[in-house]
Parts: sequence; C-alpha cells; structure tokens
Amino acid sequence: MTTSQADHEFMARALALAERGLGRTTPNPAVGACIVAEGVVVGHGSTEPPGQRHAEIVALDAAGGRARGATLYCTLEPCAHTGRTGPCVDRIIAAGVTRVVAAVEDPDPRVRGRGFDRLRHAGLTVEVGVGAAEAVRVNLPFFTVHGKGRPMVIAKAAASLDGCVAAAPGMRTALTSEAANRRVQRTRAQVDAVAVGSGTLLADDPRLDVRELYRARPLVRAVFDRRLRTPADARIFTTLDAGPVVILTSAAAVARHPEVAEALTARGAIVVPDADPTFPNLLRRLLAFDVHAVLLEGGPVLHGAAFAADAVDIVQAYVSPISVGPGGVRASAALLQSLPALVGARVEAWGPDAVIEGYVHRID
Repeated sequence: MTTSQADHEFMARALALAERGLGRTTPNPAVGACIVAEGVVVGHGSTEPPGQRHAEIVALDAAGGRARGATLYCTLEPCAHTGRTGPCVDRIIAAGVTRVVAAVEDPDPRVRGRGFDRLRHAGLTVEVGVGAAEAVRVNLPFFTVHGKGRPMVIAKAAASLDGCVAAAPGMRTALTSEAANRRVQRTRAQVDAVAVGSGTLLADDPRLDVRELYRARPLVRAVFDRRLRTPADARIFTTLDAGPVVILTSAAAVARHPEVAEALTARGAIVVPDADPTFPNLLRRLLAFDVHAVLLEGGPVLHGAAFAADAVDIVQAYVSPISVGPGGVRASAALLQSLPALVGARVEAWGPDAVIEGYVHRID
C-alpha cells in the first residue's frame, strides 16, 4: 500500500463525515466520502437515510465533472450490488475517478471485496487500510451484525460511589446530574434501540425516549421480559410517537398469560415471544426491526445476562459522587469488574459525575 500523510488527513475528514450519519442510516453503515483533485476537496458527503444516496454518490454529485482524474476517499468499500440503490462502483467508474482510498473492506457478504475487484478491473488504483481501526469503530454496529450475527450492545449503568444503582429494591433513585443525563440523551439519539429489563421497567417506569435532541429515525424501545410482567399502563406506552415498543418474552409466558399479551398489544406494544428466551436469542430478535446498536440501560440482572453471554461490546459507567449505603441495590458485578480491563477507556467529567467508557474487546 502506497499512501501519504495527505491520504491520512483526507481520510480523517471522511471519517468525520461518517459520524454525521450515526443514528440515521441503519441498516446501512454510516459512511463518509470526499473527492480530492490536485489537493483540493471538490466534493464530499455522508450516507443518507435508507433508500437514499450513499456517501460516494453524494460526493460525486457535488464534484460533478471535477471528479475526473480525482481520488475518492471513503470509509468503507464501495458497494457492488443493487439493494435499495444501485452499485456505487458503477458511478465511481463512470465519473472518471482514477484512485480510490478506502479504510476497510465491507463485511457484508454481498460486497466483501467485490467492490474493490470491480474498481481494479476497470483500471482504478485501489488502496485499502488507511484509518481502518477508526472506520471499524464508527461502524461497530454494522461490523458486529455481520461478524457476530447480533446487534452491538452498549451496557450503560448509573451507579453511586459505593457501586449501587438504587437506594433499595424497587425504588426509583435519581443518581446522575442534568449534565450527565444530557450525555445519555446524546447516546440515545445515535443508537437504534434502548433496552431495559422488566425489573427496571417496574421500578423506574421510564419513558425511554430521546429528549432535548433531534432524532431523525424512530427509536425502538425494547423490554426484556421473559415472564411478561410489563404493565399495560406503563409510561413507555405514552411515547409511541417516538418509536415502537417491543416486548421480548418467552413463548411459555404468552401461553400462560394470553390476556396480558393481548392487553399489551392493545396498548401498542409488539410482543415477540421466543421458545428459547435466552439473552442472545432475544437480542437477535431485534435485528428484524433494523436494530444494529442497542443501549442496554439496565438493570443489574439484564447486564449480568449480557456479560454472561459475552454480548457486551462497550461499557458506559456513570459514577455519581454520592454513597447509597448498605441497603442499596448493587450494580452488575460483571459490569463493575469489566471497568479495569476496558480497552481504550476514557474518563470524562459531566457536571459532578464521572463517565467511564471503553470497549470490552480490542478492535484492530
């Protein structure tokens, strides 16, 4: 691979463009692209919502005839198949681009190297690998779905200094500041779904919507509820305009309590039963709703199940500078134990709270 410092700088710009698409493009990846002619960016773009233009096409449309003889920088391999839109490689070749610098190969089996092969066969120079690690991080949900067959999971918990998530069992306890809560809203705006366990739903009665920030797509709200304990008068059903409410439960619970399932359906819920309601199986059910990234907000039992299944990719721990005391409900032991080993961990101050965030597994 023959690359220059300029290649890295232009790819950094493309990666920044890709981040603009987070929360807007699923089930497509969030891709950024820019076209450079004689050291000048003549077109750039981000992938638009599903069914609309991919980043490469947005950049080509902006560049027009200036794309001839130029270099295209893109954060993911250009597609070579027809989905909701046509193959990007055909437009790239027709535009007269002579060189493509891509961060990483597309893991989608419909593409996976075919885009690069088409470009090379047409005589274009193709360089792969500039900014690869960062490109995978930006599109970790997409890579997780195609690599592991499940959505990417962010395990988020708010805890006191003594490691508790509530003052007592079943008691709703506000631990974090307004500043930290704004950060939570930002994350909700970028993922495809927010999920809780039935215990958290019963204790906190959350709305699980996005507040104070604009979100372009509906937000799936998922409740992991194997025993079908979700009450039909839960506050979450007052926010159906924000997105669907999906109750992930067991087929046995629906058979035992058909009237509960009917009441939830009447309130607007989508009840999804599974004959083998393990956490991995219920998590995979969300793929049918175009969910590639899940913010798992609690509680401790659900977090424990996710860690036991090795299905947590990122941890976000919000630590409040207060102590709850010996009667408090402890955060998931697995989540707390994961903190010292997080990859690329960083600590940020949001108001009086500290936020610890990092990857559970190394991303190369």
